[in-house]
Amino acid sequence: MFEIIKAIIYGIVEGITEWLPISSTGHLILVEQLIPFEGVSEGFFEMFDVVIQLGAILAVVFLFWKQIWPFALTKKSRQGRTGLASFFKEETWKMWFRILVSCVPAAVIGLLFDDLFTALFYNPVSVSLALILFGAAFIVIEDRNRGRRPKVTELSQITYQMALLIGVFQVIAAVFPGTSRSGATIVGALLIGVSRTVAAEYTFFLAIPVMFGASLLKLVKFGSVFTSAELALLLTGMAVSFVVSVFVLRFLMNYIKKHDFKVFGWYRIVLGVIVLLYFRLHV
Repeated sequence: MFEIIKAIIYGIVEGITEWLPISSTGHLILVEQLIPFEGVSEGFFEMFDVVIQLGAILAVVFLFWKQIWPFALTKKSRQGRTGLASFFKEETWKMWFRILVSCVPAAVIGLLFDDLFTALFYNPVSVSLALILFGAAFIVIEDRNRGRRPKVTELSQITYQMALLIGVFQVIAAVFPGTSRSGATIVGALLIGVSRTVAAEYTFFLAIPVMFGASLLKLVKFGSVFTSAELALLLTGMAVSFVVSVFVLRFLMNYIKKHDFKVFGWYRIVLGVIVLLYFRLHV
């Protein structure tokens, strides 16, 4: 029962930190050090840390279903088209093609070097530095953009070139745990003139194929043999992260309509220092 409570705590942390640009990995590593799972197989947490995010991803699907589902079912949404084409939402398909372009850099790097980067950078020092550096990046970029009007205020205005550039920033998160996938893509989007709201939405949608792919990769590497206790922990964490993510996503979309991301930058810097000091003192 105590292990289930731990899984609930992990799910709460994941649901909050997956969407706020403050690094779910950094938080989960810290929580794992404070309340590690007992009686699980070797490598379980590394798999759990990634696959638990599926719950958070399903929250995006739940909240933004109308925006991400690419098929039209009513005459009103077919815009006068006839035949098979009338069932396709053109703008939604274009958005998914751009998202696939954004996925390419991280997919290539992840498939080729996932184990290497995990071995090199999946440690408290790397996570701390990534938290601090990208926290500073948020502050600098928001100061730079103050008073500037964003060039992109609609998802449909994101070009394939922009999509590729955002994908390149996502690679940074794939290489360095603690960067925050959402943080990296939002920073990239802000740099090229995308508005905060559009940057956040694009990041949410981009997470769907990325995290499904990452979870599948981790599951394949871990294997399909779970103990009943491990399966219960994973499903509990996913369910809790789904529920928490629903509330966090709604909060974030309302928050960024009136505020910038600087508060998250300062939070990342403080957390990075805390993580670094904690692990330095406990070496």
